[in-house]
Amino acid sequence: MIDSAHASHQIHHVTNFQDLLSTPFAGEINAMVWHRELKGDFAEIVEKVELNENLAVIDEEELGALQLSEQGQLAREIILNDLMLLKAHGSAPVLNVIRCYERDDSHPFFSTDVYSFHVDRSPVPTDTFLCTYYGEPSELLPNAEAIQKVLVPELRDELKKLYGGPEEGFEFFLTEHFFDLHYQAKPNAHPISLGIGNLWRLAVDHPESKVLPCVHRAPNEKPGQKRLLLIC
Repeated sequence: MIDSAHASHQIHHVTNFQDLLSTPFAGEINAMVWHRELKGDFAEIVEKVELNENLAVIDEEELGALQLSEQGQLAREIILNDLMLLKAHGSAPVLNVIRCYERDDSHPFFSTDVYSFHVDRSPVPTDTFLCTYYGEPSELLPNAEAIQKVLVPELRDELKKLYGGPEEGFEFFLTEHFFDLHYQAKPNAHPISLGIGNLWRLAVDHPESKVLPCVHRAPNEKPGQKRLLLIC
């Protein structure tokens, strides 16, 4: 359920993987979603994966070796099928079990970690695909409800102090350190949950893109609850 008028204009809904791939981004539309009600016990997969650090990448061999119940096996087959579809498309999907991501505290006034609303950038045409199978889902912020952090006067002033160089090099500095990829929500903004089980395709900032890149972020995890995320 999309509860933002702005988001409804930029999100296109599809009913199968082929349409998710082939429908072009155009106009305001910079996010595609295949809504799915997935069957299976994805929590069992999370529980069975040994997590020694805050994030683990689970390859297909490790996923296939897990001893799972019938419901766990059903969940595994769904994930393996998603991986197969994305690889056949030429993408490089990664399956993660996440306790939490590393926080960026290098600049107290300006976070550049994935918990900050941001866009993805690529030198070549590509899209971001993601699906949260278990745990807190990622969030999307409608572009009309977002402002680039480097355009917020007080943040821009702090960045100029941090930069400390000639004016003509300032914009390159912002790009070089990825400051220009990050956004903050405008007053009364309504972030949109990407939900559980839905497969999303998000527009990326690249030289041939005809639409705005999609603003999104990782959620704050619930204490003691891991996430199971496919992303590429």
